[in-house]
Amino acid sequence: MTTDALPWMQVQEMALHLRQGGAALVPTDTLPALAAAPDHAAQVWTLKQRPQDKPLILMAADADALLSLTTDEVRLDAEPLAQRYWPGALTLVLPVEGGRYARLNPGMNSLGLRIPDCPTTRELLRASGPLATTSANRSGVPASQNELEASVAFPSLPLLGPLPWPTPSGLASTVIAWMSPGRWHLLRQGAVMANEINGSHLCSG
Repeated sequence: MTTDALPWMQVQEMALHLRQGGAALVPTDTLPALAAAPDHAAQVWTLKQRPQDKPLILMAADADALLSLTTDEVRLDAEPLAQRYWPGALTLVLPVEGGRYARLNPGMNSLGLRIPDCPTTRELLRASGPLATTSANRSGVPASQNELEASVAFPSLPLLGPLPWPTPSGLASTVIAWMSPGRWHLLRQGAVMANEINGSHLCSG
């Protein structure tokens, strides 16, 4: 299969598709992503065959749209990291105060937030609003590395064009969770090395 045979949509058409409840495949700087509007995120767990207790990541085009979901205390710690690493491969897991996005991490009061370093996907996010995302692979199967592999995994879903996509890093984002003022917990080592995240106390394990 070549990219010529793949079903794809330009940004505005894709944004409408997502707002109307569809799911899609989009590029990021780390790995290809499966995405849906937050109000229609239940299909993502079904498509991915993913346990319902596994959280999704909320992506947006600008930091304020994400950091406004947390408290002022948390934002003081998160903003310096967002300014340094967003857009980029760092996911911040922050407390959120309920609302429509709480469903993306069932039973928990926190949510993973990220801005991808991929201009086309940020353009989509500006048009569609924040999206619920996860890596574009079936649960338990290695992550897709490009648009061809993502489309094989989810052949019924459109891809964000134009194609081909930029080559991603192939590494998942690094995930850190806010614990208390100045303290973060490393949940997953990924594309951003933990020893590069300075200015905060970071623990693992």
